[in-house]
Order: sequence, then C-alpha cells, then structure tokens
Amino acid sequence: MSKKIIGVLEGDFIGPEIMQEAVKILKKAAALYNHAVEIVPLEASGTAYDRYGCHLPPSTLALAGQCHALLKGPFGGPPEELHHPKWSGVEQGAILPLRKHFRLYANLRETKVWEPLMHLSPVKERIVRNVDVLIVRELTSGIYFGEKKERMLNNERVFADTEAYSESEIRRIAIKAFELASKRKRKVTLVAKSNVLKSSVLWREVVNQVAASYPGIENDYMHVDHAAMQLIMNPRQFDVILTSNLFGDILSDEASVLQGSIGLFPSASLGDSAFGLYEPIHGSAPSIAGRNIANPISAILCIALMFNHTFHCVTEAARIERAVRRTLESGFRTRDIFTGEDDPRLLLGTSEMGDRIAGMLDRGD
Repeated sequence: MSKKIIGVLEGDFIGPEIMQEAVKILKKAAALYNHAVEIVPLEASGTAYDRYGCHLPPSTLALAGQCHALLKGPFGGPPEELHHPKWSGVEQGAILPLRKHFRLYANLRETKVWEPLMHLSPVKERIVRNVDVLIVRELTSGIYFGEKKERMLNNERVFADTEAYSESEIRRIAIKAFELASKRKRKVTLVAKSNVLKSSVLWREVVNQVAASYPGIENDYMHVDHAAMQLIMNPRQFDVILTSNLFGDILSDEASVLQGSIGLFPSASLGDSAFGLYEPIHGSAPSIAGRNIANPISAILCIALMFNHTFHCVTEAARIERAVRRTLESGFRTRDIFTGEDDPRLLLGTSEMGDRIAGMLDRGD
C-alpha cells in the first residue's frame, strides 16, 4: 500500500476536537515510520444535515469507498433536541447505513484496565487488575436490522422488533472471533440466551461447528444475564466474548465501567477485507464541547487499532499504545480522569493531552 488514505468523519460537538488529536497522532506515527498518508474530510451527521438535509449524503459514501479506513467521531446532538430533525434518526440515517454499506459485520471493543487509572474503577482493584477483554459483536444483523412492525390490537398500539440471524451471518463473525482469540489467550465465550430465544439456539449450534475447526482454542457458553454479572464479579475469566448485536451493544458499555471512564476506549468495525471503521465508544458530549476539556485518548487509540487491523503495522500500533500508557504513568490527566489525589499541575486540556502523547510517541522505547 503506497499511500494510506484515511477518511475522517469529524462528528458532532466534541468530535472535531478529539479527531484533531487523533489525526495529530496518525501523522506523527506515519512520519516516524515513513508512511505516506492522505486525510480525506467527509461530511456526515449534523454538518451534513445542515448542508444537504440528510445525515449521510451519497457523496460521502462515494468518497469513503475510495479510502482504506475511516476514522469517525461521535455523532448526535443534545438530549433535549432528540426530536429535532437535525438529530432525530442519526443512528438510523448515518451510523447503521455506514456499517451496512461497507459490510462491517464485526465490531471489536477491547476493555483494558490501565494500571495508572485502576483507582477510578467502581469495582475493587483486586477484581479489575490485569483485565483484558475483547468483545466481538455482530454488527449488521439482528434486532437492529430486523423487520419492524406497528399495529393496533384491542384498541391499543403494539410495536414489534424482529431478531433474526442466518447461519452464514453467525458463522462469519464466529470465525472472526476464533481468529482473534488465536492471537490472544485462546478462549472464546459465546454469550446468548438459548433457554428462551430461538435465534440463540442457532448461535450455539453454528459456533460449536466453527469451534471444531479450532481445537486449540477453549470454547464455552454463558446466558447473557449470567455473563453480565460475571463481567463485573470476575472479568479476568474472559478473553474473547462473542455475541449478537443487541447483547454486544449492552455488554460493551457495561465493560467500559471496569476502567471508570468511557473516554478511554476505541472500537473497530471490520468486514472481510482490510477496510475498517474506527471510532470512540462515547457520545458527542454537547455540554463540554468547545471547552478543550474532552478526553482524546479513545480517539487516539483508534489510530492504534487502525494501524493494527487495516494496515497490519503492529509495531506502530504498539508504539501508540505505549505512548498513551506512559503519558498516564507520568500523571497527566484530562478532567474526566482527574481526582483530588492527582497533581493539578498535570491536568491537561484536549489539545495538550494530544501534544503530550505525541511527545511520548517521539521518544519511542
């Protein structure tokens, strides 16, 4: 790949602030390792609505299709404007279509508890120490994409959402999970609800078939309610959690609580090719936008994921992660991870945190 082309969807509110820092780290890492990169600005969500009257214009999809990877900021507006046309339906009008258009069926969310920030966790340190859980969530099927119905019954409205999965949809995400587990601690836990859901029965059958091709990888199963409890009580038992769209959406947000701040976690959405969509897991935080206090670490770690999964540059990815870790070990904090025990002289704004991490990146090992 002679030139790495990255499309950037800045997102809303704090999105442009944290994306700026992520791009800063991308350019720094590219320069250190002599990679040629091209940044392609892409319009979506609120900015696209202002200009085109829709959240994801065809021109954005066309340009995005010419990129090797997409870096996406958080989409969405203030809660009090939920029903404003500019913000209503952003999920259905931009986020879900992006995933579906590029066939990004696998969402990866890794929960690592950073040693310097372990005190932020609401869970006891002895439980969260050394936690490293990867949730592999099916992303383009299930209840979010199933048939939706509205009808009148006995003079009242009845709404229904349909959860449906095919064998092929389950098989491809299961293969992805086992392949990822083969490079980690070699364990896959399927999370579903097969005691009441027919779709979960199919998940168990297909995943067991796939597991037979990976004899060196442990394969077990948990009902989702039990898994939700175990994720807090004993998270170290998990390596790779494989689950459906709905259950993965819920469990990945629960897992972020183990670290104590949602501003630290990136995610990757992948398909069968190297193309990927990388985004922080948090929202657009309108209440702190424009104040230079948002935490850019989740956006910066998206760059590490991008180097790893799209460009297969594991050295660059590891160096970015080390730079983040050493910045935190040095005591530097943004407001969301700052406590009364931290040194106020090391409290940084969004851009300053990006500069510090870039400086650590320069230092290498």
